[in-house]
Amino acid sequence: MSIPGSVSSLARSLARAIDWSLVAPALVLTALGILTMHTFGTGVSLAPRQLMWAGTAFIAYLVFASVDMRFLRRTPVIITAYGVVIGLLVLLLVAAHAVMGAKSWFVIGGFSFQPADLAKLVLITLLAKYLSRRHVEIADWRHIIVSGVYAGLLVLLVLVEPDLGTAVILGSIWLGLMLVSGISKKHLATIGFLLFVVATGLWFGGLKPYQRARITSFVNPAASRLGAGYNAYQAMIAVGSGELAGKGIGYGTQSKLRFLPQYQTDFIFAAYAEEWGFVGIALAFALYALLFVRLFVIARNAGTNFDAFFTLGVAILFMAHFTIHTGINVGLLPVTGTTTPFMSYGGSHLVMEFTALGIVTALARHGRGVSRALADQEYEG
Repeated sequence: MSIPGSVSSLARSLARAIDWSLVAPALVLTALGILTMHTFGTGVSLAPRQLMWAGTAFIAYLVFASVDMRFLRRTPVIITAYGVVIGLLVLLLVAAHAVMGAKSWFVIGGFSFQPADLAKLVLITLLAKYLSRRHVEIADWRHIIVSGVYAGLLVLLVLVEPDLGTAVILGSIWLGLMLVSGISKKHLATIGFLLFVVATGLWFGGLKPYQRARITSFVNPAASRLGAGYNAYQAMIAVGSGELAGKGIGYGTQSKLRFLPQYQTDFIFAAYAEEWGFVGIALAFALYALLFVRLFVIARNAGTNFDAFFTLGVAILFMAHFTIHTGINVGLLPVTGTTTPFMSYGGSHLVMEFTALGIVTALARHGRGVSRALADQEYEG
C-alpha cells in the first residue's frame, strides 16, 4: 500500500472516531475563550499560545477516541495510575517551587504541568471501577469509606499545596458519583455532617489566612473592595456591565485594562460576560447544556457499568468546574481559583478535558452491542 493511501486511510479512521455531537460544543467554547482572552493589539496576548494548546488538546482527543480504551477497566492499570498520581503530588510538595503561594505546578522550560489535572481523571477511573462492581452494595458503609479514602488522600495532598479549589473539585467528583450510585439519604446526611466537621477543622487549622479572607469577603465584597474582596467585586462589575449585547470582543475594560486580575483563567467568565453580554452568556450556557446532555445520553446507553460511571464522572467534573467558576464570578461563591472547562487559559487542564472526551468516545464506540453483564465480567480483573 502506498504512503498516501495509508495517510488517507488513517484520516478516514480518525474522522469516523469523532463524536461531533460531543466535541463540537467543546471546540466552540474553546474558541469563545480564545477570543475573550485575545488583546487585539492592546498588549501581549495569550490567545496564540492557547490556540496552540487547543490544537494539541484536539489531537489528544483524536488519539484517545481512536484507541480501544477498554484496558482502563483493568485493576492493575488503575492502581498503577493512582500510584503514579500520588507520587507526582508528593514530589510536587517536595521539589516544586511555589507559584503565587502554592506548589501546584511542575515547570519545565517554558511549559508547566499540573498533576492535579491528571488526578481528576485517575480518580474518576478508580471510582468508576470500584462502583461498577459494588454500586448494588452501596448501602454498606464499608464501600463508602473505602472509596472516600481513595478520594480523601488526593484531596489531602492537594490541600497541602495549598489548592482549595481543586480539592473541592476532587471532593465533588467523589460525592457526585456516590449520589448517582444510589447512596441512601441516611448515609448522605451523615456524610454532610462529616463534611461540616472537616470544613470547621479546616477553617480553624487548615486554611491559610488569605483563603479565610477570600471566604469571608464573598459575603460582602464591597466591604473589602481594595483587599480580599477586590477580585470578586471587579468580577461582578464586569458581569453587570455587559448588559444585553456586551461591550464587544476586545472592548472589555475590566479585563483589558487589568482591573480584573487573572481574567484569562480564574475570571474568564466575567471577562466573557462583559464583552459578550447576556446574549453571549446564553450561548455559552446552551453549549455547556449540549455537552452535559450528550454525556448523560452516552452514560445511559453505555455498554458496561464502568463506562457509565466513567462518563458520569466526566460530566460531574465539568459541571463542578462550571458551577463553581460561574458562582465565583457572579459573587455567589468565595474565590477559590478554579477554571471553567474549555474556556480558561491553560494547556494542562485543556488537554485533560479533551482527553476525557476522547476516552468517553472510545468507550462508547467499543461498548456498542455488548451487554453490561458480559463486558463487566470480561474486564473484572
